[in-house]
Amino acid sequence: MSEVRLTVEPRTEFGKGAARRTRRSGKIPAVLYGHGVDPRHLALPAIEFARVIRENGQNAVLTLDVAGAAEKAEKATELALTKTVTIHPLKNYIEHVDLLIVHRGEKITVDVPVALTGDPAPGTLVNQDLDTIQIEVEALHIPEQFEVSIEDAEAGTQILASQITLPKGAELVTDPEALVVAVNEAPSEAAMEAEVDTEGAGVVEDQPETPAEGQNGE
Repeated sequence: MSEVRLTVEPRTEFGKGAARRTRRSGKIPAVLYGHGVDPRHLALPAIEFARVIRENGQNAVLTLDVAGAAEKAEKATELALTKTVTIHPLKNYIEHVDLLIVHRGEKITVDVPVALTGDPAPGTLVNQDLDTIQIEVEALHIPEQFEVSIEDAEAGTQILASQITLPKGAELVTDPEALVVAVNEAPSEAAMEAEVDTEGAGVVEDQPETPAEGQNGE
């Protein structure tokens, strides 16, 4: 996965009010941490960062150019991964981001999406049990996704995590026996209809009322 460069700014104001002002200025409040250094509070360009996540996912390696860092005797450029993105539950904008410092040559543990390609054999049904698998890999060699072919796969086909080809130097963290994809025989139309409750099934009709003992029924 390629590196993406972003110019970011240090934040000196904190709290909910300061965060709102940061977002109103077209930026996202963020915290950069890791490797035993003190957390750094940053403001990310909202449009550019959203584009990175949309096009590359959270595993994109970010090269952060920190404006004004040299004057403060801080490192002016950092490599980072997006650890957490907090989305507003109603308005669907990014409220806050946590970034993790990474170093070149360092191995990290990440979740990588699994994408299915191809069409299985006719009369089958595909169940994908895992949308991601976890690997340990060098920070600058994180794959964008794993493509798993199910082209012409017959019923009974199973693909385990251990069967997915990893990039050179990567190690599987997910249980090797974990089921990623299963191709099953599709249920027949008759079987599907049998599962649908028919109208009135299981309903006991009310018994007609009888006159109570000692009454004449008039």
